[in-house]
This record gives sequence, C-alpha cells and structure tokens, in this order.
Amino acid sequence: MSALVKAMSKFRLAVVQLRVTKVKEDNLRRARELVKEAAGQGAKVIVLPECFNSPYGTKFFPEYAEKIPGESTEILSEAAKENGVYLVGGSIPEDDGGRLYNTCPVFGPDGALLLKHRKIHLFDIDVPGKIRFQESETLSPGNSLSMFDTPFCKVGVGICYDMRFAELAQIYTKRGCHLLVYPGAFNMTTGPAHWELLQRGRAVDNQVYVATASPARDETASYVAWGHSMVVSPWGEVISKAGAEETVVYADIDLQYLAEVRQQIPITSQRRGDMYTVDAL
Repeated sequence: MSALVKAMSKFRLAVVQLRVTKVKEDNLRRARELVKEAAGQGAKVIVLPECFNSPYGTKFFPEYAEKIPGESTEILSEAAKENGVYLVGGSIPEDDGGRLYNTCPVFGPDGALLLKHRKIHLFDIDVPGKIRFQESETLSPGNSLSMFDTPFCKVGVGICYDMRFAELAQIYTKRGCHLLVYPGAFNMTTGPAHWELLQRGRAVDNQVYVATASPARDETASYVAWGHSMVVSPWGEVISKAGAEETVVYADIDLQYLAEVRQQIPITSQRRGDMYTVDAL
C-alpha cells in the first residue's frame, strides 16, 4: 500500500452533541464554535445533531422553518469553508413552497452544498403511557436517497427514524458507502431501548462505520433527547460514545480495518442474489 493510499484510508470523524435552545442565533453560534473546535482536533468530517437550530417538536417546525439556502445553511457553508471540512449539517426544518421537511444539508470543504437529505421516514409513533409523536402533523417525507463522496470514502445519510429501516442502510452499502451518518434525536423511551442497538445492528449487518449525532439532553425541554451520540465500527463495537451533556466525540475511521472485517467474514460475496435482493426502485 502506497503512503498516500495508506494515509487516505484513515480520517478523523467528529460528532457534535449540541445543547439546543429556543434561541436560533445561539444555536447557530455554538454549532459554529464546536465545528471549529472539532476541526482543530483534526476532524475531516463533522456531524451535527438532528434539528440543531431549533427545539424538536411539531409546534416548533413551522416557527423555525427556513428556505435552503437561508440563514442556517449560509452559516454552515461558511463553517465548512473556514475549517476545510465536510460538514453534515444535522437537520433543520425546511420550508419549500409551503411544505415543511426535516432536512439535512451537507457541505464540502469549499462551502458548496453537496446535497440535502429530506427525512424519508417520518417519526409517527404511539407507545401507550410513554410517548406519542406524529411528525406527519406538520412535515412531509423526502423521496430520495442521499450519498456524497469524500477523498476517503462514500458516505450515506439518513435522519433519526430512517435508521430503523435496514433496507436503506443495505442500499447505501450496496452503492459503495463505508460510513453511514444519522443525525437523530431519540427520546427517553426509545433511546435506552433501541438507540445503541440499531446502530450496532446497521454497522454489523453491513460491515460499515455508523455515526449518530444527538442533541444534548435538556430535561426542561418539551421533547427530551436521549443524547449518547456515538460511532460504531464495522465489527459492531462502540468506539466513541457521549454521555448526556454537550460535547464533541471523535473516532478515527480506518478503512483498511473495514476491508479486513469484510475479508474475515465475507458476507457480501456470500449473499444469495439468486434468492433475494434489496435495492431502490
């Protein structure tokens, strides 16, 4: 392996667990500060949380919604360019022609908008006696897959509830993604039950790295996020994990290690394509 190829097979990933307030300007300022901090620690790809610029809740989405480009995405673009990083901009409530979406914008090191992923699967759940939440009361679902290239690897993007749908991760992996990122905001019911389990499942099923970025926990919020942003290896090991507080966690992504895992347990070549397949329509 040449020195250049060996160098490109490793890169630092940062996951920002931001404490989100009701003041959008404060959220944007703090996010920008933490992106700079992460870049200063050598991160080349940085991930922000779901709904990082506003409180999470159906009553807040219309109030905080913006067009893209707009205030929040302009600041994200500047932060990516200033620090020379790939910036996965968590998600923001997006207004497009009067329809609202939960949207993740991704920016390159030159500040260009690479893609915007609109949450495909809306978070509509009802766990009796614990939590009921209906994103569809105000949001519309996205209808496209979202991947972007870096000099290191291809990255697939989902938002929170998208992680529960194994087919999406399988399609991203089939199309060459080695890292899957999910800005998310699991709650105090689904978080302890499924947050880590789903990430480890997506990672080991597909032999990829999986990263999630949650808002920090705020016990006074109307929707309390679980926190515990993390990065999981292709072996299914949790290699970085936050607590509940605002913080930045780092992971050194090693694509040579990913290749070794796939060689040791070669599920890609062992799949029975004559019997079943998963792909996008």
